[in-house]
Amino acid sequence: MDTFALVVTIAVALFFTYTNGFHDSANAIATSVSTRALTPRAALAMAAAMNLLGAFLGNGVAKTVSEGLIETPAGSKGMGILFAALVGAIVWNLITWYFGLPSSSSHALFGGLVGAALAGGTDVLWNGVLDKVVIPMFASPVVGLIAGYLVMTAIMWLFRRSNPHKAKRGFRIAQTVSAAGMALGHGLQDAQKTMGVVVMALVISGHQTYSDPIPVWVKIVCAVMLSLGTYAGGWRIMRTLGRKIIELDPPQGFAAETTGASIMFTTAYLFKAPISTTHVITSAIMGVGATKRVNAVRWGVAKNIILGWFITMPAAALVAAGAFGVVNLAFL
Repeated sequence: MDTFALVVTIAVALFFTYTNGFHDSANAIATSVSTRALTPRAALAMAAAMNLLGAFLGNGVAKTVSEGLIETPAGSKGMGILFAALVGAIVWNLITWYFGLPSSSSHALFGGLVGAALAGGTDVLWNGVLDKVVIPMFASPVVGLIAGYLVMTAIMWLFRRSNPHKAKRGFRIAQTVSAAGMALGHGLQDAQKTMGVVVMALVISGHQTYSDPIPVWVKIVCAVMLSLGTYAGGWRIMRTLGRKIIELDPPQGFAAETTGASIMFTTAYLFKAPISTTHVITSAIMGVGATKRVNAVRWGVAKNIILGWFITMPAAALVAAGAFGVVNLAFL
């Protein structure tokens, strides 16, 4: 039964990674597709490859997820908590994907972990949640907004005497690189989050300890599932990011992607903080758009997106708590 529970939990974790991939694929490529720098399928293929590569670039985010948010629960109850946390995250991912709302898969996972832990009587490491989740949740969009504005302002100043048509052609080519950077950062951040969950499952089942390195097979399967999910695409969310917030041109797309990728790499390596790629790229797009004029950004759409950010963690936590109640009654 213990082995069966471990296999099922890992399978559900990998399915979460798959939903994360198709939910968040828009983060990396929406701006490039909307500016016609890349065709949708070429963009998805490139993003899938970069997600796969990015998953192998570090371990810091995985350790934060596995050790820094909740006490590792023991036995079958612990596996039930982990299973319920993943169910909460998956359900919220599917709901927000259906409505085309670019909410955070990361915060759905964190909310699921907290909700399931509270329902199961496991201690939540509130200092870790505050330092690694809540503060970055508020800080990263602000940084993305300001940095996007500043990067776009710098581009406008540097190319103020350039031929607009030639500049746009150049930035359309440059967007291939900036979109690849976004996808690489997404792989670095989001594949590691699932790696952390799988490591928790292995620790709960007694197959490894936190002092052991992350098994290579865990890195491979998490990276592959994220990559496959990315290639499946997230067309509903892509429309929201690429066109509904603001009509982007190639220089704006390049500025937004460069800003987003820079923030993701910085937080992963310096702070080991599992930030939301959705929050970062969305706020960067808003900051870039505001350089044209403040009312160029469709703030009504932005308001709905921001509302989704705030309700993601508590909503996923409630679903996870309910899922744990069902698991507890049925199996524990």
